[in-house]
Amino acid sequence: MGNLLKLLSREDCPKYDVFVDFENAQPTDSEKETFVKVQEVLVKSKDILHQLRTYKGAGNEIREAITNSKNENLQIKAWQTVVPLVERLVAFYEFSLEIEKIVPEILMVLCSGNLTPREHLETQQAIVKQLAEILDFVLKFDDLKMNNPSIQNDLSYYRRTINRRRVDDNVDSDLKEERLLSNDLAFRMSLFYAQATPMLKVLSDTTTNCCRNLPIENTTETLSTMCQVCQRMIENPEFCSRFKKEETIFFVLRVMVGLIILFDHVHPEGAFKRSSHIDIKGSVKVLKEQAPTIVDNLLNALRYTTKHLNDENTPKQLKTLLA
Repeated sequence: MGNLLKLLSREDCPKYDVFVDFENAQPTDSEKETFVKVQEVLVKSKDILHQLRTYKGAGNEIREAITNSKNENLQIKAWQTVVPLVERLVAFYEFSLEIEKIVPEILMVLCSGNLTPREHLETQQAIVKQLAEILDFVLKFDDLKMNNPSIQNDLSYYRRTINRRRVDDNVDSDLKEERLLSNDLAFRMSLFYAQATPMLKVLSDTTTNCCRNLPIENTTETLSTMCQVCQRMIENPEFCSRFKKEETIFFVLRVMVGLIILFDHVHPEGAFKRSSHIDIKGSVKVLKEQAPTIVDNLLNALRYTTKHLNDENTPKQLKTLLA
């Protein structure tokens, strides 16, 4: 029992009292080249989230068109409503490809060379901040996507319609002039949106692929150290007092959760093993103490998007903690 309690409390986890300036970190000369590339991608993330947050779907128009299949006006109305929505979905998907391309450059900066993970976090804070912003974006995007079934419905209707229109010589000429997605792009988008958490899938797959070029322990140690740093920053009142915005505390908590989830997908044995050096109990404690307004969403992310939580070797007490 004593060993189990020690496991749950993670008392043997290293404690990192490192302050990462998530509000004002600026790139050093050695970071600038990568920083500029990443920032060109990140600058689009707020608009992507806004476009997804305001995505209402074409459910009504699609139902009308299906119910009244002989009414050409309703078919045209549904099509004209769906097309701009699918263009948004294309933009979201293309942004995921940009994330896929830029993450390896971040990981090469933070997980290679002779520095320890702690030294990376202390000396490369601008890149650390950018990785945190990607994790924050991924959690927000996937949460919005999971709560919007219209996305897959709209895309499915679009694919059925273009397949029918491509073989229908009698279709209205105006509709034939619409720019249609290629079958390949439509198929790849369908695979992307079929995932419950599509951005997490992209991020975890990309990070895992990076481990082919970097020792996997370099990446996992960096992720676990960064997670511990986030937890300790919230636990340390002096560190919290340095933040100028209350939202930054919530940002750090989301990043902490994102790191646990990403680590759990990348590490062969996951985040719930003693060797992971991730303090699950401590992380849940700070979530409940500091983020009562968003704690349910973040705990649900841990419950439903981690990979190893329900493994048979995961202690029952950890499962109960997140039940």
